[in-house]
Amino acid sequence: MAHLYISDELAETAVGATVELAGAEARHAVSVSRLRVGESILITNGRGLLVDAEAVEVGKDRVSLVVASVDDRQPPQPPITLVQALAKGDRDERAIEMATELGVSDIVPWQSARSVSRWEGDKAHKGQARWQAIVREASKQSIRAWIPRVETVTSTKSLISGGFDGLTLVLDPSGEVTLSEALSDHAGKVSSGIRLIVGPEGGIAPEEIDQLVTSGAIVVGLGANILRTSTAGPAVLAVINELLSRW
Repeated sequence: MAHLYISDELAETAVGATVELAGAEARHAVSVSRLRVGESILITNGRGLLVDAEAVEVGKDRVSLVVASVDDRQPPQPPITLVQALAKGDRDERAIEMATELGVSDIVPWQSARSVSRWEGDKAHKGQARWQAIVREASKQSIRAWIPRVETVTSTKSLISGGFDGLTLVLDPSGEVTLSEALSDHAGKVSSGIRLIVGPEGGIAPEEIDQLVTSGAIVVGLGANILRTSTAGPAVLAVINELLSRW
C-alpha cells in the first residue's frame, strides 16, 4: 500500500525534478515506515498536488526524492462543510476523522447550546490544533490531495450571521424532509456548496433549530433510528457522495 506524506512547502514540480521531505514527516518515513533508497512514496502539499517520487538519499530527518509523476487534482465538487458540535469523549473527533476519509471539504467546530465540552480561552486554540492534526492523519491514511481546513470554533449566533450561499442541512430526528428531497428541491443551491450541521449527544436545542430554519436551513431526518453525533455527518456525507456522483 502507498504511503502519503505531507509537505506544506511543496510547490509546482515536474517529472525528473528533485524534491525534499523534511522534519517530522521525514523522520516518520525513515524511522517508522523504514523508507530506503530506491523505494517510492507519495507526497502532497494538501492543496491538490500529489507527487509520486523515488528516494535517492535518506537521512535522519531529511529525504531527497526524484519525481516520477505529478498529479494536480481538483477539489471535490460541490464542496461540503461539516459543522460538528463539540461532544464529550471522542465522538466529535471520530466524526471528523470519518468525514475526512469520506471527502469533506471544511470542518467547523460548533459550540452548541447543549455541548457538554467547552472550548474557551487557550482550550479553543488547542482544540482546533488537535482537530487539524486528526484531519491531517486521516487525509494521509485515505491518500487525499486536498486536506480539509478546520476553522475556529463558532457559536450558533456566528453560524447564522456568517452567511452561506449554498444549501444548509440540519441533521435532526425532528426533520420531516428526506435527504433526497432536500437535494432535489434545492438543487440550485447545491453547486454553491452543502453545509451539514450536526448537534451534540443531547441533540440540537429547539430554539437553535428555529433560528437555523429562519436563516434558511432545511431540517433533514435520517430515518427511524437515532444516530450518534459521531455517525450522522459521515453517514449523510457518504449518501451525498453517491447521489451527486462525487464517488
